[in-house]
Amino acid sequence: DERALIRALQEGWIAGAGLDVFEQEPLPADSPLWKLDNVILSPHVSGFSPLYDARATDLFAENLRRYLAGERLLNLFDPQKGY
Repeated sequence: DERALIRALQEGWIAGAGLDVFEQEPLPADSPLWKLDNVILSPHVSGFSPLYDARATDLFAENLRRYLAGERLLNLFDPQKGY
């Protein structure tokens, strides 16, 4: 129930939401979800990949190597960019 979710977000019943599926897709331009600071929106484009496990393992191993070497990690969240 998208309207109930919007109300809960607006009134602080829940702290936030990350959404990639909506009642109407694409999400209409006038949806209140676009204006909520406590919502992260993503297009509904994710899916299964047969390469996911290998890529995730490689990324983890590389970030572990970088962490142990005191280097900057890959794929860090940037709050200024929102992703």
